[in-house]
Amino acid sequence: MSDFDAIDSLLDAVGPQAELPPCNVRRELRERARLSKAQVARALGVSPSTLSGWESGRDPAGEIRAKYAYLLDGLNAKLETETETESVTETEAAPAAEQPVTSGTAPTATPVPDLGQDGDEGGDGEDVELLVAPEPCVLCGRPAGQRVAGFAQHLTPADCRPTATGAPAAPPAGQPTGHTSKAPPRTTRPARATKGSTRATKGSKGPARHAFQEPSGPVDLIREAVQGALDEHRGDVDAATAVLVKRAIPDAMRLLDATRKGARYDVIAHPWIPDILKKQTARGADQIWEARPKWTRHELPPGRHQVTALDINGAYLSALKTHLPLGRLEHSTGPAHDRRRSGVHLITPPEWEHEAVLPNPIGQRDEPGPLWVTEPTLRLLLRLSGPRHQLCEPPQIHESYTSGATENLLEKFRIALKDARDTAIEQGDTVTLEYVKAMYSKFVSTMGESNYNRELYRPDWMHLIRSQAFANLWLKALKAHDEGLAVVRAMGTDELHVIGDWRRVFAEGRAVTEVKVKDTYTAGTDAAEHEGEGE
Repeated sequence: MSDFDAIDSLLDAVGPQAELPPCNVRRELRERARLSKAQVARALGVSPSTLSGWESGRDPAGEIRAKYAYLLDGLNAKLETETETESVTETEAAPAAEQPVTSGTAPTATPVPDLGQDGDEGGDGEDVELLVAPEPCVLCGRPAGQRVAGFAQHLTPADCRPTATGAPAAPPAGQPTGHTSKAPPRTTRPARATKGSTRATKGSKGPARHAFQEPSGPVDLIREAVQGALDEHRGDVDAATAVLVKRAIPDAMRLLDATRKGARYDVIAHPWIPDILKKQTARGADQIWEARPKWTRHELPPGRHQVTALDINGAYLSALKTHLPLGRLEHSTGPAHDRRRSGVHLITPPEWEHEAVLPNPIGQRDEPGPLWVTEPTLRLLLRLSGPRHQLCEPPQIHESYTSGATENLLEKFRIALKDARDTAIEQGDTVTLEYVKAMYSKFVSTMGESNYNRELYRPDWMHLIRSQAFANLWLKALKAHDEGLAVVRAMGTDELHVIGDWRRVFAEGRAVTEVKVKDTYTAGTDAAEHEGEGE
């Protein structure tokens, strides 16, 4: 086969992408069909946040695009058929309502001036409007030529004839009840009164409601996933754990969506990102400095010492509570710092004069000068330069990319994972414990430029959460130092080595607010240097 033949074969194998309707039409079709985002997302094998993106401007690609187009085509065809059937039924049932009223011809509908309950033109008469095309009465389901208080219905009990045996009698005009018709939903149909609702005002519409509500809470999703995996593998703990860890990323995204229901802020999954947050090369890094601790004390106090290597529990889980930017990052210049916003900042860090006993808050740098740091690093430096600690000068802020922020954006997500983790530890449930660990660790590590999580592209969040974990470890080192312990080493997010009675400073245990012993060793005069422990 020639080179051109190979290219022709490749081109033949690439078919045209499935056509998708505009974004607003996609959402309209789903809502007219009374389908929730969770239902549609589950059928397509994606998360509700991904579906939200498709209804807001993004387009899927590949096989999932074809599936989504197939679903939308099916919904459109089904709804069009129901609408046509309804229109034919209405036309056949109420021809008189479509006849124009001309001079010398008595109108078939009750005149508008006689609509008041007390026979005058005031009161409820101003809530009535004539319809160009009949709509189903909310009381009996038959075509009606008027709306009363925003609801299509007949004006007199004689015209309102329920089709179902035993249907309740129609109330006086202008007073909708909780009875609703079973006609197919239409986009132009006004909201209907629900049982127990108060009377609607002119032109008012009730809130859109989904036909089905999700039965499970966030923690239930974790429990059900674990039980399902164990059932599938007949109680094989290792096999169930392997399956759950493998699907931890999409499951974490579904959990995030479940915890965001009713939230005040929307999660923007794919915002515009400045170049400093983009990788410079395929295997390179962006320009953000996360201030990762990697410090070992050069000189210990005289004598031999028992050193305890402490393991900080759930470091990334705790770091989910940090100030995260909500919208698009906006550029600004100048030294001012707005605590209501969050993002990344170009700063010149202050000199650090306590390297002998405490690690540098920005980590170990080979080159001096300005660098881009995250919000947690900047706030840590500002805190240490404040009147309480006075450990350094304030950093110099040159420019920033920030947005309005909240510290509680992922709080319900964090609490759901924490509660599941605590329960798993209490019950000795290793499957759930490993599953939860994989969920929060992979959630953080794949929200940047990753091929494993395309539902969420927030490299700014990734850097901020990781930096918050590093800042949390640094603050534990400061607490140990202030309480009289000698800090020997601080590494990464969860490793702190100290000399002294650490149990009077930190609670021991496996909870996220506690620490556990990772190792103990002897160091100091006449003792061999401890190399590589705990790394």
